[in-house]
Amino acid sequence: MSPTLNPLPPNEVLILGVGLTPVGEHWERSIRELALEALLKARQGLPQLQPQALYVANMLSAALAGQSQLATLLADFAGLRGIEALTVEAAGASGGAAFRQALLALRSGAVSVALVLGVEKVTDRTAAKVEAALAASTDADYEAVHGVTPAVQAALLMRRYLHEHNAPPDALAGFSLTAHANAVSAEHAMYRRALKAEAYRGAPPLCEPLNMFDAAPVADGAAALLLARADALPPELPALPVRVIGSAVATTAVALHDQPDPLSLPAAAASARQAMQQAGVKAEQIDLFELHDIFSIYAALSLEAAGFAERGLGWKLAAEGAVSHQGRIPICTFGGSKARGDTGGATGIYQLGEVALQLRGEAGENQVPGARIGMAQCLGGAAATAVTHLLQRVEVV
Repeated sequence: MSPTLNPLPPNEVLILGVGLTPVGEHWERSIRELALEALLKARQGLPQLQPQALYVANMLSAALAGQSQLATLLADFAGLRGIEALTVEAAGASGGAAFRQALLALRSGAVSVALVLGVEKVTDRTAAKVEAALAASTDADYEAVHGVTPAVQAALLMRRYLHEHNAPPDALAGFSLTAHANAVSAEHAMYRRALKAEAYRGAPPLCEPLNMFDAAPVADGAAALLLARADALPPELPALPVRVIGSAVATTAVALHDQPDPLSLPAAAASARQAMQQAGVKAEQIDLFELHDIFSIYAALSLEAAGFAERGLGWKLAAEGAVSHQGRIPICTFGGSKARGDTGGATGIYQLGEVALQLRGEAGENQVPGARIGMAQCLGGAAATAVTHLLQRVEVV
């Protein structure tokens, strides 16, 4: 028997279904096949809810696969021909941006049921082509043309951070250690093996001072969410829904050298602040934070920007164990991008799905005890675009 939910406003937006495919090198599978698996998982047990729109998050398909109109292609392949289908691109923040477009459509009443999908397929292309495609998230005229890549941007931020705050060379190690420890029991994570501090310190350099374990591996993956308005809920639900209580997007300069204070992540700070104001909650009331750790420096900076740590002290949360799944502010509870794998534009959908699983009490060994409110934030480029969402467990009577 389906549990009885507390009364909800008709335009309340709920996450009903979550579909996460394993992240990895899927040489034998196409982007449409990965997408279909995620969509079917998200709709499992809810055949009576027919989606009226599909919002697809993707940043690399046009560059790597030569495929535009991706959302239309995937809707057709999934047997949803004829519905509204749009692709949303905001570099690494594409997933959060696509989710926000669905949220706005649902709240407006234009749509009652929607699917949000994030998908990337990179393993069919050479490393050089993938790197060039990823570099498109920088300023093409003033950064990418001079060889500045996302890794270079992260290295510049990390060098400045360590210098400005007099932090040790391995100050950020705790973020990688936490991510890999959490990924051990995460079925959809790419690297399900714990990482030792000695391995981090001995890792080969990637782009000084970044080493190999400061960067997330680029991989294939697809994640999907089924969303619906409260007035469209069926009488029987396969799992407790999760409500969206905050949503905000903010931007700053794309070029790192044009950002007045890059270490403050102004867009991330603004979007987190706006989302929390909408939800009526403060940082200390948030039970977990799925942040964007494509490089470990962004984990420290995101914690500071969102108000979980003072400036220059974000790295200490990891060093002190405060970000473990039972710590003061758990992060990357299924491994984050670092151990789950970096799925580009799909990252935000993986994050939101993981927060939903935590709030439904379905996180297995990495369950955050008593989780009621969770936050997900994804970043595009050097945090030039930041999208933040707050989710809350729906109470039953």
